[in-house]
Amino acid sequence: MKRTTFAVLGVILLVPTISKVSAGQEKATAQEVVEKVRQAANTLSQSGKAGLSQFNKKEGPWVWKDTYIFIFDCVKATIVAHPIRPDLIGKDTTGLRGTKGSEFFPKLCQATKTPSGVWVEYWWPKPGEKKGSRKVSYALKAGDTPYIVGAGIYDDKTAIADLEKLTSGAK
Repeated sequence: MKRTTFAVLGVILLVPTISKVSAGQEKATAQEVVEKVRQAANTLSQSGKAGLSQFNKKEGPWVWKDTYIFIFDCVKATIVAHPIRPDLIGKDTTGLRGTKGSEFFPKLCQATKTPSGVWVEYWWPKPGEKKGSRKVSYALKAGDTPYIVGAGIYDDKTAIADLEKLTSGAK
């Protein structure tokens, strides 16, 4: 009886831990997003189109905690890399809207004109969900390539002005 009780108790304590880890409950920070986007933009600016495939892998440095790097081409208005939603690769972004109906890729494309990058707010479903949540994404142009590198976090509190303080003066 004691063994059964301990076994059941062990499972009860272990299952929530496993589900938290597998569900990606650890949250990325805005500072991590900035650092990863800058690293990815630097990597892509050196490798160019030939380096895009590394950003489509679900495992590796470009997918961490509860977020990931995505890449798009503002000239062609297409998503060129997305590790979580490969169905979006090659899709025209001009009609892509958040769950509240707003277009957000044109705002992200402002990164082509802003050396420090841009932060954009929109509503997007968390992986595995249908309802949209507030997401803020940071986007930065990848050197002389036609690509914009971005990543975001689900955050219902931090103002865009506060996020911009993390990136002001960045090149």
